[in-house]
Amino acid sequence: MVSGNIFHFRKNSWPPEEYINRTSLQLLDFDGGAPPEQAWRRTLNSHASILKEFSITFMEALKMMRLGLRLWSYVREEASHGRRAPIDPFNREGKPLATQGVPLGGMGSGSITRGFRGEFRQFQILPGTCEASPVMANQFSIFISREGGHKKYASVLSPGQHEGIGKCTDQGLSSWGWNLSGQHSTYHALFPRAWTVYDGEPDPELKVSCRQISPFLPHNYRDSSLPTSVFVYTLVNTGKERAQVSLLLTWANSIGGISHLSGDHVNEPFRGEDGVSGVLLHHKTAKGNHPVTFAVAACETQNVNVTVLPSFGLSEGGSVTAKEMWGKMEQDGHFDQDNFNSGHTAPSSAGDANCAAVSASTWVEPNGKCTVAFAIAWSSPKVKFMKGKSYHRRYTRYYGTSERAAENLVHDALTNYKRWEEEIEKWQNPILKNDKLPEWYKFTLFNELYFLVAGGTIWIDAPLPAADFMHDQTRQSRITTNDINDNGSTYDEENSFATSSEDEPEGEENKRSNSNNDNEDVGSFLYLEGVEYIMWCTYDVHFYASFALLELFPKIELSIQREFARAVLFEDQRKVKFLADGKSGIRKVKGAVPHDLGTHDPWHEMNAYNIHDTSKWKDLNPKFVLQVYRDFAATGDLSFGAEVWPSVCAAMAYMDQFDRDYDGLIENDGFPDQTYDAWTVHGVSAYCGCLWLAALQATAAMAAQLGDSTTAEQYKRKFIKAKKAFESKLWNGSYFNYDSGSSSNSKSIQADQLAGQWYMASSGLPNLFDEFKIRSTLQKIYDFNVMKAGGGRMGAVNGMHPSGKVDETCMQSREVWTGVTYGLAATMIHAGMEAEGFSAAEGIFTAGWSEDGFGYAFQTPEGWTMDGHFRSLVYMRPLAIWGMQWALSPAKVVLHAPEINMMDRVHESPLDYTSETGVKKIVHKAKCLSGSVFNCSC
Repeated sequence: MVSGNIFHFRKNSWPPEEYINRTSLQLLDFDGGAPPEQAWRRTLNSHASILKEFSITFMEALKMMRLGLRLWSYVREEASHGRRAPIDPFNREGKPLATQGVPLGGMGSGSITRGFRGEFRQFQILPGTCEASPVMANQFSIFISREGGHKKYASVLSPGQHEGIGKCTDQGLSSWGWNLSGQHSTYHALFPRAWTVYDGEPDPELKVSCRQISPFLPHNYRDSSLPTSVFVYTLVNTGKERAQVSLLLTWANSIGGISHLSGDHVNEPFRGEDGVSGVLLHHKTAKGNHPVTFAVAACETQNVNVTVLPSFGLSEGGSVTAKEMWGKMEQDGHFDQDNFNSGHTAPSSAGDANCAAVSASTWVEPNGKCTVAFAIAWSSPKVKFMKGKSYHRRYTRYYGTSERAAENLVHDALTNYKRWEEEIEKWQNPILKNDKLPEWYKFTLFNELYFLVAGGTIWIDAPLPAADFMHDQTRQSRITTNDINDNGSTYDEENSFATSSEDEPEGEENKRSNSNNDNEDVGSFLYLEGVEYIMWCTYDVHFYASFALLELFPKIELSIQREFARAVLFEDQRKVKFLADGKSGIRKVKGAVPHDLGTHDPWHEMNAYNIHDTSKWKDLNPKFVLQVYRDFAATGDLSFGAEVWPSVCAAMAYMDQFDRDYDGLIENDGFPDQTYDAWTVHGVSAYCGCLWLAALQATAAMAAQLGDSTTAEQYKRKFIKAKKAFESKLWNGSYFNYDSGSSSNSKSIQADQLAGQWYMASSGLPNLFDEFKIRSTLQKIYDFNVMKAGGGRMGAVNGMHPSGKVDETCMQSREVWTGVTYGLAATMIHAGMEAEGFSAAEGIFTAGWSEDGFGYAFQTPEGWTMDGHFRSLVYMRPLAIWGMQWALSPAKVVLHAPEINMMDRVHESPLDYTSETGVKKIVHKAKCLSGSVFNCSC
C-alpha cells in the first residue's frame, strides 16, 4: 500500500480556487453546482494546439518498404468494397487537436464527446466510424436580460470563432453570438462527470455552472448501457435586478461529418411526462445502416418554462433560418408554445440541414439561485457491421426498439440523474478522499475510463453470437467432441455459441424495464483497440486494459474471456495473406488464441489483423491463460473456471511446438512475434519468456484448484525446468536481457520485461523470481527507461541500451507506451516500490495530461516519442492504470494460491513433460470441487 504522500514534478495547482474565484465557488456550492476538489482542469480560452503525429526514420522506412506497399494495396482493395482497412496509416482526416473532454453516454450504444471548450465532436454512432470534427450547430447558448431592459447578453457558451464557422453564410451559424472570451470560464473533468463554470461570462453578475452527468455506474449493468447524458445548469444572480435567463440547446439532425446534408431527416416536437419536453430528430442513415433518433429535451418545473423550435436551417431558403432563430431568442427568450402542436416536419432536402432547438427560461431573483436541466439521448437500436450482420444493442432490453425509446431515455435521465450521482460518488469518494494518493493519480485514474465510452464500444443484447465458420464443414475443421473426450473432459460444442440477435424477434416496440437482475446474462461486449486501429477486443492489448473491466464490470470481463476461450478450440481455414512477408495462411488456427474478434464481421471473422501470422505469436496464448486465472481467482467463479479449463489446456499444449530445444521455454522466431509487432526478437526473450513462466505457474495453480492433480504436477515440474533455463539464458546480474540472441539490442533493457510477474502478483500467486532479481530489475528500468528518458517526465521508454541511450532499433523500441508504463508502475507497487511506481506513471500524466504536456487528455495514444510525436490516439492500453489501483488493493483476490507453495516444494525430476493433444479431465460438477485445495460448501 502507499505509505505516504507521493508528489513529484507538478506544481500544486489543482485546487478549484486557483481557477475560480473562491466567492463564486461558495455561491455555486448547492445542488452539485460546484466542481470537485480534484479534477482535470482547463480554462476555456486555453490554446487548442495541433498534435504532432509520428513519423518513421529513413532506415525504418527502408526496412518497412515491402510491408508498406502490401499495406497500401490492401487498403485500396478494402476501399473498393466500401470498407475501411483495420489499419490505415495513409488516410488522415483533419488535424487532431488538444480539445477533448468527457464523452457522453454509457457504454456500448455509440458515443459523442463534448470538448472542454464546449463543442460536440467525436461522433461514434456507427460501428468502427469516428467523425472527429465538431458539429457546430450543436451548442448550448445563454440569453440574459435584466429587469428594466438596460442590460442584455446573448452568447454561445463556447469561446471564439470555431473551425467551420467561416464556411457559413450570414443566415447561418456565423450570425450567432460567438463572443465568449473563455478567460473567466473553466472546465473541470472527473469522468463520468464534468463541470463548466462561467464565472461572470457573459454577464458579470451571473454565475453559471453546467454539470454533465452520464450513467457510467460500476456493477450497474442496466443503466451503464444507456445512450444519454444530462446537463444541469446552476444559476446564481449576484446583481441587484431580477434576471430573465434563457438557456438554449441547439442540435443538428446529424451523426457527424456531413450526414446532416444527406436529406430525408425528420424532426418531431414532444411533450412528455413529468414536464420533460423537447424534440425528436429522426435521422435516416446511409449505406443500409439502421436509423438513429436523437432526443433533446429540458425539464419544465414551477420556475422553468420549456419551449421548442422543431426545425431551423443553416442557410437561406428554409422556413426558419439559424439567424432568425437566434433573433427570436434575443428578443423574446423563448419560442412559441404552439410549436409543440406542429407535428412532424417535412423531410429535409439533400444539402439542407434540419436542426432543432429547445429553450428553458427562468427568472432568477437578486441573490437568488435556480437549477435548469437538459438531457440528450440517441437511440440506434440495431448495430450493423460492414459485412451485413446486425444485432440489438444492450439498452433495447430495457427500452425496446421503437423510435420513441429516445424520448423515454431523456425522461428517465432527467428523473434519475441524482441517483446516478449518488452511485458515482459512492464509488469514487473512497479513492478521492485517500490522502495517501497523489492528486494527479486520483482524477487521471477516473478520466482514463473515458475509453470505455469513447473507444468505439459496442454492447449487444445477445451472448456469444454464433460464428459462421464454426458450422461450415467445407471451410474449416474444428475440434471435435472426441478430441476432448479421449482425455476424459467434456465440452458441448453444438451449444457453445448462442444465436445472434439478428435472428431474434424485434420484441416489444416500446418497453421500459427497471430490471437489473444480477444473475442475468450481460450480453456481448466489444471495444476497439483504438479509433485508428479498428479491431475489436484486441487481445494482446486487452491484457493491459482488462483490469478496468475486471474491477468495475467483472461480468463483462468474464464474457469476453468466454468468447476467446471458445475461439481457442476452433479453426477457420479461410486463407489470409500476411502483409509483413507476403505469405498466406489460414485465418484462425486451432489451439491459437485469436489476436482480435474481427473488424467488419466480429465473432464470425476473427483475426482482422493481417500484418503477421498471429498463430505464431508467442504472447497471445500465455496472456489468455494469465487473464483467465486472474479472473478466476478474483471472482471466485468456479463454474467459469471449469468452463474455460479445456481451452487453457489446449492453449498451453499448443505452445509446446515453440520449445525447440526441450528446455521447457518457448523461443521467439526472429520476427516481431508478439504485441511489439515491429520489434524483432531472437531466441528466448525476456517479455515472452516471462509471460510463459507465469502461464506455467498459473496453469498448475488452476489445475490444483480444479482438482486435476496430475496436470498440476506436470506443470509444476515444467515451470521449475523452464525457470532455470530462463534465468541462465537472460539474467545478467541486474536485469533480464531483451533476448538471448546476438543482435545489437539483445542486451537492451525492456520496460515490459516483468509483465508475467505483474500478473503473478495481481493474481495472488508466488513470485516468479526471488525478491532481489525482481527489485533489481525494476530499479534498473526506473533508473534507465524512466529517469534517463526525459528526466522522468515522459513515462518509461520501451527500450534502453545499458549505456543509457534509447534503443532505436525500430519505432516501437524508441517509443513510450502509455499502458506499458502504467503496467510497470503496477508491478513496482506490488514489489513495494510505490514511490518509483507513481513516479513512472506520473511521467505519463505530465507528458499526456498536464498543462505543460502534449495535449493528449481524453485521447491518450498508444505511445509517443521523446519529441512528443504520438502514434494512435484514443487507444485501449492506457486503461492499464487500473492495474495500479488493483495493486493498491491486493485483498481483491478471492481464490488464493494452493496452501502449500507448490513451486518451491516440488523437486526437479529427470522426467520430461510431454504435451498431450487434448485436455485433462476436470471436475464433472463445476460448483463442487471436493478434490481441490479449498473446501466446497456443496
